[in-house]
Amino acid sequence: PSFSEVDRFLYAMRLHDDQLEDISARFQAEMKKGLSAESNAAAAVKMLPTHVRSTPDGSERGQFLALDLGGSKFKVLQVKVREGMGIRKGGVEMEEKIYPIPKELLIGRGTELFDHVSESLKDFLQEKNINLEKTHPLAFTFSFPCEQPTLNQGLLLSWSKNFRLRGLQGKDVVQSLKGAIERTGGMNVDVLSMVNDTVATMMTCGFDDQRCEVGLIIGTGTNACYMEALRHVDLVEGDEGQMCVNTEWGGFGDDGALNEYITEFDRDVDAASNNPGKQIFEKMVSGMYLGELVRLVVLKMAKVGLLFDGFVSDALRTKGKITTANVAAMEEYKTGLKNTRDILTGLGLTPSQDDCIAVQHVSTIVSFRSSNLVAACLSAILTRIKKNRSLRTLTITVGVDGTVYKTHPQYPKRLHKVVRRLLPESHVRFVLSDSGSSKGAALVAAVAQRLASRRKQVDETLFPFQMSQEQLHLVKSRMRADLEAGLKNKNPSTIKMLPSFVYHTPDGTERGKYLALDLGGTNFRALLVNFKKGLHQNTRLYHKIYTVPMEIMQGTGEELFDHLAQCVSDFLDYMGMKNAHLPAGFTFSFPCEQTAIDTGTLLTWTKGFKATDCEGHDVVNMLREAIKRRNEFDLDIAAVVNDTVGTMMSCAYEDPECEVGLIAGTGTNVCYMEDVRNIEKRDADAQRMCINTEWGGLGDDGSLNDIITPYDAEVDQNSLHPGKQRFEKLTSGMYLGEIVRQVLLDLTRGGLLFRGHVTEALKTPGIFETKYLSQIESDRLALLQVRSILQQLGLDSNCDDSIIVKEVCGAVSRRAAQLVGAGIAAVVDKIRENRGLEHLNITVGVDGALYKLHPHFSRVLHDTAKVLAPLCNVSFLPSEEGSGKGAALITAVAKQKQQM
Repeated sequence: PSFSEVDRFLYAMRLHDDQLEDISARFQAEMKKGLSAESNAAAAVKMLPTHVRSTPDGSERGQFLALDLGGSKFKVLQVKVREGMGIRKGGVEMEEKIYPIPKELLIGRGTELFDHVSESLKDFLQEKNINLEKTHPLAFTFSFPCEQPTLNQGLLLSWSKNFRLRGLQGKDVVQSLKGAIERTGGMNVDVLSMVNDTVATMMTCGFDDQRCEVGLIIGTGTNACYMEALRHVDLVEGDEGQMCVNTEWGGFGDDGALNEYITEFDRDVDAASNNPGKQIFEKMVSGMYLGELVRLVVLKMAKVGLLFDGFVSDALRTKGKITTANVAAMEEYKTGLKNTRDILTGLGLTPSQDDCIAVQHVSTIVSFRSSNLVAACLSAILTRIKKNRSLRTLTITVGVDGTVYKTHPQYPKRLHKVVRRLLPESHVRFVLSDSGSSKGAALVAAVAQRLASRRKQVDETLFPFQMSQEQLHLVKSRMRADLEAGLKNKNPSTIKMLPSFVYHTPDGTERGKYLALDLGGTNFRALLVNFKKGLHQNTRLYHKIYTVPMEIMQGTGEELFDHLAQCVSDFLDYMGMKNAHLPAGFTFSFPCEQTAIDTGTLLTWTKGFKATDCEGHDVVNMLREAIKRRNEFDLDIAAVVNDTVGTMMSCAYEDPECEVGLIAGTGTNVCYMEDVRNIEKRDADAQRMCINTEWGGLGDDGSLNDIITPYDAEVDQNSLHPGKQRFEKLTSGMYLGEIVRQVLLDLTRGGLLFRGHVTEALKTPGIFETKYLSQIESDRLALLQVRSILQQLGLDSNCDDSIIVKEVCGAVSRRAAQLVGAGIAAVVDKIRENRGLEHLNITVGVDGALYKLHPHFSRVLHDTAKVLAPLCNVSFLPSEEGSGKGAALITAVAKQKQQM
């Protein structure tokens, strides 16, 4: 028969690219099914989580025993994983011994097989003089489908290949192995990990090539595994990081997905196998079946008279007479035809030259189909990885093992070519795994050891940031005690408790146009607020933002206030109101001692300001003087207001129950309506006055030392005002990023992050802005985006690094929110007791980027306040345009009082 006759006869085995793309799409759909919790039970492709969370990074070390069970013989090995990166290639030394498995054990009882395995292990230890007293970590490669609840448990799903043992299905094979080791006795062995040979292959190649994230076996059986994003692995808790998934792709088609590609020869092979209807894909692809497929095709062609003039020998009718090794020999480049003639003659046939050419062609078509099918499913896996990581091009390495791939002369070349044709955008490198499955198992154990010890050290580092209920109650009571002390004006209290001379929250009758000026941090804002008749929404706001450069923040006081006057002048020009002589409120977010609503003496600069000749002076006066010096416009500055008070007022305009103001942003502070009878300096007419606590000073006398970590101490030492504002330094945006940086620096120096590489970026104070904390902790962000944020900061991180960075950010910001919550609990409980109430309903007006933008801060704060002040029902109202509008309201209220 000619080539074309063979082609016609086998047309169903010749797959074109559009068919391969269809198979690839089907396999992608099957993978999705296997990963999803809803459809996994019925899925043909099992997609088993392996609990292997990381490929090697080259720092693994240690000595391991390895057992490798999966084929007709099994191996016992001693594997030494060397230390350091220098000796990459010689990174792993191995000694191994192969033990045959008697045929009857393959179909006997499971316990007998494991007894044989553990006796062989003991024999190996004795032969190699390995100390039997010491405990040896052992890695177990087991090449059958198992469901793994953890790294060292594996419940056998089904036997495959030629194994058919009784009494193990659904049982934990690691337990069976441990039981056998105990029965044999005299060994100390700790089974650390159980690994599928496919995973082991990936890990072995991953030790030499960091890009290797796919493992592929094409041998007696076939399978693939790859690193999947954990968020897609429904069967495992958690969504951070990655996990290797063992696809068990041999079962692809068991639910009929490949029916239109299955030929009569596949059906015959399946019917004669020891697991009919199962592992359909494997039976079209793997070494156990390729020779049989060729035999059935040749047999049929002979029967219909296309070969050997219709003669059929007994040998040709006998299952297993053509092996996969025969198929490989027939396709040898130079000697293929001669080998074909020898093989056919050995089967009692007398082939002509044409017969030999035809049979060789049959062989080619059958093995080419195998590599095509593997290429289609492999490209499905690679496409999935590419989509997971939203990459335009994927550069990746596939680790490969298995007799077909290793011994078939044309197989690797064909496979690579088709994969590259199906994925033109990607750069795929194939690496042959060297003694893959056993070395890889030891590497899995080594990586698991490395990750466990790293986990322990990271947990120990972050432990001091965890606040117990007792600690939070202590913070609450210390806050309470210091609030009381500050009110009584006893010896210098750490919490200043400054009177604001604001006696009333707004009542909604405020009218007119007011200018509000707001200096609180690196920005200065000028606003025009117009309160009109009727409901709240008639408030009109116009504003402009001006920056305050560092050299002015830390220059002379005169320069600072001249700069502010210049900004006001620009704003009035912009609004066309140079000659209006407006009443103005000045929001000034630094601790001021007030003797009236329109005087405020600066006590201390905070938050990075250091302008000279300001502390101890009246800030309203300094601003008036600067305006005089310009001599081009006039203002009536009627009130100086702390931003916290402004926030409370602006929220109280919306909600009359709002009697507390909270800032959680660059800095942190609280104000609240205190009963006048508790205030030393007071106006006897009024019932209440708003007190600006300046609570950031809590702990300046050492009262928080028991919760302050070495990282906090470091941040305090490097700040502009060491020893001051200790509570603020634990809770506010200006410092959280610095605390995180100190922790990351420590972890990196300890070799737990960024491969121990301390970069310039990491040594730079202030690179970790608080906005990055908010971004990194956002639940919607995949780790990839965390990596890209870290990259912008000059930190090159892998997946594990990103998880740890996220945890550090979480620990620091969670503690901050809990401490603020404890502080709020102290304040609302004090108000409740002031008023002699059993139960208090109250609203807290809040402003600040940390509260408004951080994904978890507000929730943790609310929860903490609720637990620590159970008798108060506290609502939180984020302020719109808080401190500016609040200053205008206070000015309006003050103006009304003057007119009354």
